[in-house]
Amino acid sequence: MRNVILLICTIVIFIIFNYAVYEKQQILSDGDIVLLKISPMDPRSIMQGDYIAFQYAIEEEMENEVKNPQMRGYAVIKPGPDRVAHFVRIYQGEALADDEKIIKYQYNSELSHRYVIRPSSFIFQEGLGPLYQKAEYAIFHYRGSQHYLLVGMADKNKVEIENDNEKTELNSNAE
Repeated sequence: MRNVILLICTIVIFIIFNYAVYEKQQILSDGDIVLLKISPMDPRSIMQGDYIAFQYAIEEEMENEVKNPQMRGYAVIKPGPDRVAHFVRIYQGEALADDEKIIKYQYNSELSHRYVIRPSSFIFQEGLGPLYQKAEYAIFHYRGSQHYLLVGMADKNKVEIENDNEKTELNSNAE
């Protein structure tokens, strides 16, 4: 009986894990590209290897516009024609416009930048630090309005930063 329960639990865990991977693959394969302006902060971690830590420009926009902050919630963002998103309002459960997206935030009055959007770092292959120092945008893929993944970094021209000579142009309006 114990082996049967163990087998059933293993199968359930396997199914849940594979479904989570499937959802992430769907976001990567057919998600909308949204860019968020960033300010790089730290390009290295001894424990994690090379990475870039950053703050989002919309965190500062929220700081300037939100009067009664909640400890955590969702911010409504809207990408412009260049796919760069800006803060619109705090999400209160209302219906979103077709071009609006939401992103999760936390508020901490004790931090110098009180709004924090995660993820706020991007890990890359060791030795590529100089390549990522010119990052000015975080690249997200959105599926719908609320399922998103951070997938890369882009330079000031909105060109994805990659290790090889192939660069993806993200500034086009082509679908």
